[in-house]
Amino acid sequence: MWIDDEAALEALYGRPGEASLVKEVPRLTPQYRAIIEASPFCVLATAGAEGLDATPRGDPAGFVAVVDDRTLVMPDRRGNNRIDSLRNIVRDPRVALLFLVPGVGETLRVNGRARISADSVLLDRHTVDGKAPTSALVITIDTVYFQCARALHRSRLWDPGLHRARGDLPSAGDMLKGAHRPFDAEDYDRGLAARQKATLY
Repeated sequence: MWIDDEAALEALYGRPGEASLVKEVPRLTPQYRAIIEASPFCVLATAGAEGLDATPRGDPAGFVAVVDDRTLVMPDRRGNNRIDSLRNIVRDPRVALLFLVPGVGETLRVNGRARISADSVLLDRHTVDGKAPTSALVITIDTVYFQCARALHRSRLWDPGLHRARGDLPSAGDMLKGAHRPFDAEDYDRGLAARQKATLY
């Protein structure tokens, strides 16, 4: 049976709990700010004419700067130059961020609107190892909401006993070879660690 309208969906799930409604606010509380400042990793979601994009973003904890209770700044570090997320933002400024803190079960969701800045003064504030980001996202917050810890408890994401050995899964080279043949996966993998270290910032 397909569920394809809101009334059927609400009948299936019932009413949301009070706590899940009151924890969504239009600005950062001091408690929400503390999560962002402790987070070294988030997922950035965007939407554009070609579809959706979700991309990992990470740096030392606090890399997403809190300007005030309605404004965040996220540096855009060196990457593959596909700029899928940035293309989307130019066309549709809506963004969603999901912040994770290692060892903490709750996650923090921020919905808002982003603009891309190439202002040198702003970028210089986010310099690491002498290298400024190419651009930065200035995000105006619409809503902030924390997700309870159930998903991370169920997944046991932070349990080191469940961490997989990298060699158990396809390497980066193997995945490229699977997507684009012919491809020398072994050669790609041999130089990968050095390339990543040299191009981190």
